[in-house]
Amino acid sequence: MKKVLVVEDHPDMRELLIWQMELMGFAAIPAKHGSEGVEKALREKPQLILMDIMMPGMDGWKATRILRSNPDTQSIPIVAATALFRESDLKSCIEAGCNDYIVKPFTFQELREKVQEYIPTLGDSIH
Repeated sequence: MKKVLVVEDHPDMRELLIWQMELMGFAAIPAKHGSEGVEKALREKPQLILMDIMMPGMDGWKATRILRSNPDTQSIPIVAATALFRESDLKSCIEAGCNDYIVKPFTFQELREKVQEYIPTLGDSIH
């Protein structure tokens, strides 16, 4: 089963993203903050990382830079799932090493389409 690491500090949003990933047929790996996300990415080697940006402690920008600097994780696609919407903030996500971003709030369909860009083997039975 393909794995998606969900790095999100807000418990309700983390649970929602985990549930959505499981509905898509993935094993969802939760992480509560950036440093836990880095640790789990190194251990689990997920096929995709959904990275919140604004988190206490290590934010998503720093976590992404660390993952990009490590040969074991540098090629894992990272999608910033963020409430930031200013063009400069979104540009900063890409500059930090995120492959893409999705702006909160987003629909299940928008999330599914974004994830499918990076893991194109989703089953057609998922609606």
